[in-house]
Amino acid sequence: MAPEKFIIEVEPAKPAKDGRPSMGPVYRSVFAKDGFPPPTPGLDSCWDIFRLSVEKYPNNRMLGRREIVDGKPGKYVWMSYKEVYDIVIKLGNSIRSCGVDEGGKCGIYGANCPEWIISMEACNAHGLYCVPLYDTLGAGAVEFIISHAEITIAFVEEKKLPERLKTFPNASKYLKTIVSFGKVTPQQKEEVEEFGVVLYCWDEFLQLGSKKQFDLPVKKKEDICTIMYTSGTTGDPKGVLISHASIVTFIAGAKCVIEHATESLTMDDVYLSYLPLAHIFDRVIEECFINHGASIGFWQGDVKLLTKDIRELKPTVFSAVPRVLDRIYSGLQQKISSGGLLKSTLFNLAYAYKHHNLKKGRKHVEASPLFDKVIFSKVKEGLGGKLRFIMSGAAPLASHVEAFFRVVACCHVLQGYGLTETCAGTFMSLPDKYDMLGTVGPPVANVDVCLESVPEMSYDALSSMPRGEVCVRGGTVFSGYFKREDLTKEVMIDGWFHTGDVGEWQPNGCLKIIDRKKNIFKLSQGEYVAVENLENIYGNNPIIDSIWIYGNSFESFLVAVINPNQRAVEQWAENNGISGDFVSLCENSKVKEYILGELTKAGKEKQLKGFEFIKAVHLDPQPFDIERNLLTPTFKKKRPQLLKYYKDVIDNMYKGTK
Repeated sequence: MAPEKFIIEVEPAKPAKDGRPSMGPVYRSVFAKDGFPPPTPGLDSCWDIFRLSVEKYPNNRMLGRREIVDGKPGKYVWMSYKEVYDIVIKLGNSIRSCGVDEGGKCGIYGANCPEWIISMEACNAHGLYCVPLYDTLGAGAVEFIISHAEITIAFVEEKKLPERLKTFPNASKYLKTIVSFGKVTPQQKEEVEEFGVVLYCWDEFLQLGSKKQFDLPVKKKEDICTIMYTSGTTGDPKGVLISHASIVTFIAGAKCVIEHATESLTMDDVYLSYLPLAHIFDRVIEECFINHGASIGFWQGDVKLLTKDIRELKPTVFSAVPRVLDRIYSGLQQKISSGGLLKSTLFNLAYAYKHHNLKKGRKHVEASPLFDKVIFSKVKEGLGGKLRFIMSGAAPLASHVEAFFRVVACCHVLQGYGLTETCAGTFMSLPDKYDMLGTVGPPVANVDVCLESVPEMSYDALSSMPRGEVCVRGGTVFSGYFKREDLTKEVMIDGWFHTGDVGEWQPNGCLKIIDRKKNIFKLSQGEYVAVENLENIYGNNPIIDSIWIYGNSFESFLVAVINPNQRAVEQWAENNGISGDFVSLCENSKVKEYILGELTKAGKEKQLKGFEFIKAVHLDPQPFDIERNLLTPTFKKKRPQLLKYYKDVIDNMYKGTK
């Protein structure tokens, strides 16, 4: 029986011509077979998203944070849509009274909080470019963005003020006003005054425009809403110009897909805001919630306390990057294995039964109601008890982790794919479609997608298993890179945005991301290696949390640095009579041999070529992290930085293997 197909062909394939590689057929979502979803009447800008919701749901809870009682976090306290609106209007008048007019650039720097959203909405109201400043970038990059974007006013989290002050005097060429989300000290005010900059606390700034009223400019769809700088793995950040139309179009497409899947967001939904608002993924999700009059609760700002925030807020939708889900998965696995033989046996039995039913096509609520109530309800309660959706994006989610959450979380688990340049949402898997496991689903309902062959990597978009660079066109695609027309022309060719990611069409019309076009290097024997594809293959093992593979044109084989899974390594060591703590186990030659054997086994199963096998490994007990500059804020590997950090380790692996 042929699988249900979720895409339709709208243009035929094009063979290679004029030096350009061949392009596969152009596809779009089956939900857009009669055309892209029409725009919502009256919804032309991000300001309209908020304004219309204030009119429809003035008393709904909008933004919430945990109140602090005797130094400890308590319940969530909420501001209604109307209360937020009133503060936004005050804030907008204060911004304008500082001489910042339509088209001005406003920076926002700090962790997610109500003030972040309020500042963003004030920008939307007055036609200002909202420019997020990465919470995880160093002073050098933030200083670059302030100057490059010509930011004149910046809102800053109170504890980030000292970092912001380090950018002076260079930043003061443009930056004239700083507003703290909290308090400021007299010393801090004096410090910036030396550079001609005025510093306000939040409450003080709100009073600045209290006796003034500025008219709101008319916003057009094509107006730029935000300049979102991508962190990048090398070089200076690039300013991605995103229009109001891109975000409004994304919302229409996402709504179309979810409703065709017999689900929808409602004003009763609750979202936990912790993924950085400085990234497009969280920004557009929160816009969707605002569009529905739903509630957004903010975390405390500490990842170690995230599960406590979840239990208190009880969100209905939880968005995550794979790194977060991997951590929750490892913690749950540890609890299961330490629960005793009877409990772990019961869990495994329930898991196998429900997993079998899901694979047969049963909906998650029908796959095993009894085991959901008796066994998996504890996991559900640990995630707040009310989750309807878990959404994963920013990087591929390992299939075994996705399958695990589909079984134990008692909710829909969806993967998505997109870039800042495509306004985040380009592909999204659908609820209760188990055959989409391990894929990012079909395209959303407002883009066209095709694959372009990558001959140097042997990826053919016209083969029976089409593979190639993912290319996107449609209303969600960005308006260009700010002040970098040269870079814009590199990625925008004949109306198509070239993502740099390599995808593979599945028989059901879903896409699997398998590689990165730039992550290719040549070994000394002249063979090309597509490293990201290999990392996906080798990393699909419970004993490996993360893997970085390296090779170069002076060497004939590959080596790897691995963050092993602590629980799995300690369990294997115990079963094989090897003692020691986790750090010493990572240095143990027998553990290395075992993991290298597991990699070899995986390579043989996938019928990899000889030069694609890994010949040596280094086990690092400390996970790759942002703090050591080894990962981007969206947890993508920074390969040049990894090489620099592990250079001695790499050299020793090559010396020891020859």
